[in-house]
Amino acid sequence: HIPSYPEKNAFNAVETYKLNENGTIKTTFTFNEGSFTGSFRTLNPTGFIIDNQSNAIWGMQFIWPIKADYRITYLDDSYTQTIIAREKRDYVWIMARQPEISLIEYERLVNFVESLGYEKSKIRKVPHNN
Repeated sequence: HIPSYPEKNAFNAVETYKLNENGTIKTTFTFNEGSFTGSFRTLNPTGFIIDNQSNAIWGMQFIWPIKADYRITYLDDSYTQTIIAREKRDYVWIMARQPEISLIEYERLVNFVESLGYEKSKIRKVPHNN
């Protein structure tokens, strides 16, 4: 991933989503800061679907009234892997339902991210030990 500041040194990062009755998305992002044994942090931004036709462009609100650009640029057929990006190409996440994916699959996803205009050298693979 190319992280935002709070996520820069994330270990064991996990993000979950739940559709609220009002159409917003409850988001829970948890991680250990700086190491596998680092302090456990939880962030709870709210997602707002911007493009109702595709549901792939959201505004992610960590602080009112700012809604950060959040784009689902890739989703595999089995809904097990996704890539979240921004139009500015300053933030990207490769996400999977499992904490580890094969090196071949990871490289394929990184190459896809690079094809979107991101610098491959800036991508950090989030360490997981659980």
